[in-house]
Amino acid sequence: MTDHGLLSRTKCTLGEGPLWHPERQTLLWFDILGHRLFEHDGSAERSWPLDRAASAAGWVDRDRLLIATETDLCLFDLATGKADSLVPLEADNPGTRSNDGRADPYGGFWIGTMGHAGEAGAGAIYRYHRGELRVLYPGISIPNATCFSPDGQFAFFTDLPTGVIQRVALDAEGWPKGTPFPWLDLSGEGLNPDGAVIDAQGNLWSAQWGAGRVACYDPEGGFVRALDLPTPQTTCPAFGGADLSRLFVTSAAEGRPAEDRLAGCTFTLEPGLRGQAEHRVIL
Repeated sequence: MTDHGLLSRTKCTLGEGPLWHPERQTLLWFDILGHRLFEHDGSAERSWPLDRAASAAGWVDRDRLLIATETDLCLFDLATGKADSLVPLEADNPGTRSNDGRADPYGGFWIGTMGHAGEAGAGAIYRYHRGELRVLYPGISIPNATCFSPDGQFAFFTDLPTGVIQRVALDAEGWPKGTPFPWLDLSGEGLNPDGAVIDAQGNLWSAQWGAGRVACYDPEGGFVRALDLPTPQTTCPAFGGADLSRLFVTSAAEGRPAEDRLAGCTFTLEPGLRGQAEHRVIL
């Protein structure tokens, strides 16, 4: 990949949570371990230091984000840099932090937690909806791949070490109904499904940690193609750009040798398909 595939050369220790803000027309993302939030408008980048690990966000309005941190869900004002806590998120457990999350089509926000070292079963997946934070799935090790079908009927998620992306039906208010079932089993291929996003046609795009790629699967879970990236630790994709035809991908520099100049950078690709606009969080 040449430099035109780079959105940002900033090396994140653990880049995550890319979010295309439909009103600002900018990409936002986090360095979880670097405790920083970034924003890029296509020509210039700015950032905000954070006083704790933060990993994912949903947009509330033009200047406010719902941000998941290691201790809470907070309302972050991009104009002032001020954060107001909304609800605790495992604040009484110093052994965990937030990880993958995304707003759902019903105005809710799904967020996963995990142990700082990825300890088995130390985390959970939650949903925040109109002021209520509810545990959906306890005993999760590394929650990832949170995304939603275009018709709002299904949610997807994974516990990364299993190599299996699960699908679960949603009710009329966006809460899971029934038992999740294995939708895509990548364990036999030795692939690690990290963050994921679903495009407007219902294809799921999976960033695969350690493989240096984002792979596309059709709505039935069939492999379509993979887009390679020049560093192995790809973490999460997000569709954006004026017509949602660009695919942004975050990555991680943690543990990579100095020769890997692009580890931790944020990339941009043109997959030839359009994404869904990210949903607004309703407070």
